Amino acid sequence: MVDKIKIGSKAHTRYKTSDGKLVPGTTTVTSLLNKPHLVAWANRLGLEGIDSSKYRDGAAEVGTLAHAMIQEHLLGDEVDFDQYSQRSIDLATRAVASFFAWENQHDIELIMSEHPLVSDELGYGGTIDCYCVLDGIPTLVDFKTGKAIYDDYFIQLAAYRHLLEEHGHPVKQCRILRIGRDATEGFEERVVSDTDKYFEIFKHLLGVYNLKKELKLA
Repeated sequence: MVDKIKIGSKAHTRYKTSDGKLVPGTTTVTSLLNKPHLVAWANRLGLEGIDSSKYRDGAAEVGTLAHAMIQEHLLGDEVDFDQYSQRSIDLATRAVASFFAWENQHDIELIMSEHPLVSDELGYGGTIDCYCVLDGIPTLVDFKTGKAIYDDYFIQLAAYRHLLEEHGHPVKQCRILRIGRDATEGFEERVVSDTDKYFEIFKHLLGVYNLKKELKLA
């Protein structure tokens, strides 16, 4: 069970089990991980005299739009550009060109895109970017925008894989497609088949999240 609620102009997903219990999303759980690369990034921008908050918000808008453009392309819909700046539209349009180039090299039979799922077994939810038969192989594809692929992405990927498999969708391989927000960030693809250890980390994080919630810890 999934609810969509509005926060400003954005939609936020709330996940519920079949009996109506509110559960955390995958990214909420993995946010418990320490992310030292963000500290180093903010420090570097500060030394260059750049406001990291403003830089992050601008980059996030480009990333959000690029992600939306890919999802709408897969679903055959049109993106609403009204809430985005022309600069973000131009950058996102150039960014997704790398995805289209990748797509043209593969045979893709789409099964679901931007599809929320909830695990009654473990009590968490997540939204699948793309589940398809890719070159004849049942594949989970997760889209990331930014300059690098970080360890926590694989933990998220493992959690999404479990959601699919719990709902009866086999996954033989998982792919992360990193789509740079400008020419300097480029394009990168990582393929993994065995996500068992990453999923063990996710389950431990989920346990920590639930314990903190039970103890009412921030």
